[in-house]
Amino acid sequence: MITPTRLGLRDFSMLIALLAIALCFWAADPAFLSARNLSQLSIEVAATAVLALGMLLIIVPGHIDLSVGSGLGLMGGVAAVLVVQQDFPAPAAMLLTVLLSIGLYAAMGALIVREKIPAFIITLGGLLVFKGVHWLVIRSETVPVVRGGESNLYSILTTWYVPPAWGYLLAALLALLLGLSAWSQHRRRRARGLAVDGEGLFLRWFVTAQVLLLATLVLNQYRGVPLSLLILAATAFVVHGICQHLRLGRYLFAIGGNEEAAVVSGVPTGRVVIAAFAIMGVIVAIAGFLQTAFAGASTTTTGQLMELDAIAACVIGGASLKGGRGTVTGVLFGALIMATLLNGMTLLAFSPEMKFIVRGAVLALAVWMDIRLSRNAA
Repeated sequence: MITPTRLGLRDFSMLIALLAIALCFWAADPAFLSARNLSQLSIEVAATAVLALGMLLIIVPGHIDLSVGSGLGLMGGVAAVLVVQQDFPAPAAMLLTVLLSIGLYAAMGALIVREKIPAFIITLGGLLVFKGVHWLVIRSETVPVVRGGESNLYSILTTWYVPPAWGYLLAALLALLLGLSAWSQHRRRRARGLAVDGEGLFLRWFVTAQVLLLATLVLNQYRGVPLSLLILAATAFVVHGICQHLRLGRYLFAIGGNEEAAVVSGVPTGRVVIAAFAIMGVIVAIAGFLQTAFAGASTTTTGQLMELDAIAACVIGGASLKGGRGTVTGVLFGALIMATLLNGMTLLAFSPEMKFIVRGAVLALAVWMDIRLSRNAA
C-alpha cells in the first residue's frame, strides 16, 4: 500500500503548474487574482473537488465511476423538487436525497461485486439512467432551489460567508487539527520503527498553515470564507481520515495494489468496495447540492461532464487508474487546477468549444502522464 500522505515531486510540479496557470490568466486579465474572483473560484472548485474526493475512494481499489456527473444532477434536482414543488423543509429534503443516493450507489457497488460486472459498464448504465430520471424528475424544466424568493439551507450553501473574525479562527483550528494529525502519524511511524522525517513533516505543516492564513486573508477582502469551502474542507478531512486512520482505507489501497493478495490476507473485498460506493453516494449528493445551489436551479445540464473533471482531478493529482495509489492532497490540487482553468477561460470569455477542447486535452494529458509514470515506476 502506498502511504497517502507523503508529498513527492508530482505534488510540487502540480503547485508549479497551478501557479503558472494563475500567472498566465493574471497577465491576460489582472482581475483574475482579485479577491472577488478568487472567492468565486473557491465556490466553483468546491463541487468538483468534493466529487473528486469521492472518486478517489473508487479509483484507489481499481474501479471507476462514470455516473457521478448525472448522479450529481439527479440528486440536486430531487432535492430542489422536494423543496420547491413538494413544500419539504430544506434539511429534510436534503437528508432524504442523501439516503436515496446511498441506496442507489450501494446497489451499483453490489452489482459490480456480486455479479462480477465491470464498474465501467455498470456506471456507464448509471450515467444514462440517472440522466433520464433527472429529466423526468424536473420535467425538463428549470427548478429553482428557493420557493418564493426565501432563502433556505439549500440556497445558502454557496451564498453564505463566514464573518472575517470567525474565518481566522477556523483557519487556526484547521491548522491545529492538521498539525495534530501529522504529529499522530509521526508518533505511529516511530512506534513501529519506520523511517520518519520530522523536519519535512514540520515544513509541510508550516507551509500548509501559511497557505490557509493567506487564503483566509484574501477571502476576507471580499465577503469572507464561503460556506461551500468549509464543506469541502470537512469532506477532505473525512476522506483523509478514511485513507489514513481507518481499516477501510487500508483495505481500499490493499485491493488496488493486489486484489488477490488482499483476498488471501482476509480482506473482505466485496464489502469494502460496496462501502466505497455507498460513501460515494453521500459525496455525490453533497456535490449535487453545491453545484445546483451555485447555479441557483436544477436544469437538464446540471452536472454535465463533471465525471470527467473528477477523474481528471484524481489523475492529475497522482492517483493511478490501475488502483493502489492516490492522495487527498493531490486530488485537491488536481481539482483546483481544473477549476482554475475553467474560471480563467470564463473570465477571458473563451468560447464553449475551446472549453471542451481544453478540458479534453487536460484529461488526455493526465492519463498519458499516469501511464508513463507507471511504466517508469515498473
